[in-house]
Amino acid sequence: MKIVVLEGSPNKHGSSNLLADQFIRGAEEAGHTVEIIDAAHADLHPCTGCIYCGYEGPCVQKDDMEQFRKQILNADMMVFVTPLYYYGMSAQLKILVDRFCAINSSINRKHMKSALLAAAWNADDWTFESLESHYRTLVRYLNLDDQGVVLGYGCGTVSMTKHSPYPDKAYELGRSV
Repeated sequence: MKIVVLEGSPNKHGSSNLLADQFIRGAEEAGHTVEIIDAAHADLHPCTGCIYCGYEGPCVQKDDMEQFRKQILNADMMVFVTPLYYYGMSAQLKILVDRFCAINSSINRKHMKSALLAAAWNADDWTFESLESHYRTLVRYLNLDDQGVVLGYGCGTVSMTKHSPYPDKAYELGRSV
């Protein structure tokens, strides 16, 4: 299976990307091919809502999305990876997700698999409610097959994350898909 990991953290060595690394390790050990889209460090512009794409591309903007489009549509699974910023996904990942406007139908027809990996400093039981709700809406809207979610409660630093159960959970999720 081809997996594309959509990383949304501006901190390349942060907690959410640590979870992504462990997921990737597990997925590759299971025989899958993995590509990473680093949305936080890409030349990627917000959707303008101009609908030039007609909801199925191409987009009028000339940035990294054209390459990402190919990677996403060649994949069998998308893994959304984000730190929790103000109880939602990072703006960097949200820009990428908003640009799905030009590939909605293609994603929907593929019936891709998906997963969510996220990390947050906060450890309250309600911390991830909004992010999970948004992810579940994407799963439903894009006709994705949810394979699992790893939510790293209390993972504000890489040190905290490394010593938590969440990297192992991300690894096991990668191995299981």
